[in-house]
Amino acid sequence: MKVWVLRHGEAQSRARSDAERELTAHGREEVLKSALHLSDKSVQRIIASPYVRAQQTAELVRQSLGVNDPVVTVPWLTPDSSPREVLLQLDKLGVDEVLLVSHQPLVGELIGVMAHGSPQQAEPMSTASLAELEGEFVLAGAMQLNSVRHV
Repeated sequence: MKVWVLRHGEAQSRARSDAERELTAHGREEVLKSALHLSDKSVQRIIASPYVRAQQTAELVRQSLGVNDPVVTVPWLTPDSSPREVLLQLDKLGVDEVLLVSHQPLVGELIGVMAHGSPQQAEPMSTASLAELEGEFVLAGAMQLNSVRHV
């Protein structure tokens, strides 16, 4: 299975709630730059946090890649979600190539768990950073971190 983990682009610093923060113009540009690295990939499904900035990020990538299927919104990709819960959910998907759009601290901790077996080995992820992991099984410490791209 191939998993890409994308942190949302730069967002507004203020909104009525954290979940309602939208991407800035710069954040949209960042996301489109990251999407270029996926243009030759076979992303089968895009799954995103329900937070506005993650939804906007996922939709920009979907349109950029020409993916016909809508973005799948899930509650287990919010900032404070459990990396282990994400692994359990990924194992149930039945797809070979998936893009996850989420937030810090989850994205860094998730990469740490997937590649090293521990959230304490979290990967630093700036806005719109994109990581690629690959492995036969979606298990803690069983996936290879192929690349991390920062814009």
